[in-house]
Amino acid sequence: MQTITVQELKERLDAGEKIHLLDVREPNENAEFNIGGVLLPLGEVRNMQTEPVDGWKNDEVVVYCRSGNRSGQAAMILEQLGFENVKNLTGGMLAWQQNFGAGR
Repeated sequence: MQTITVQELKERLDAGEKIHLLDVREPNENAEFNIGGVLLPLGEVRNMQTEPVDGWKNDEVVVYCRSGNRSGQAAMILEQLGFENVKNLTGGMLAWQQNFGAGR
């Protein structure tokens, strides 16, 4: 599994790159703060209910959660399901907020 830092991701987003972002937190966490990713909680990924993102299998997908643990699990599952370029956001939203506050 590959990783990406919050600094790398922010630079790429600021440069206008189109990156598929996948938020595997719970809906209440996503409602509190998010960076625009598609919400697909880890439980749904574990149950292989990935239909909302199945079109991304050949694209780069950055998976994030609160701290990087759940997204790491989700990234491994997605790789097993045939996703070819999955990256786990190191430190998750905690690292994002520490570095950049609440803005994207």
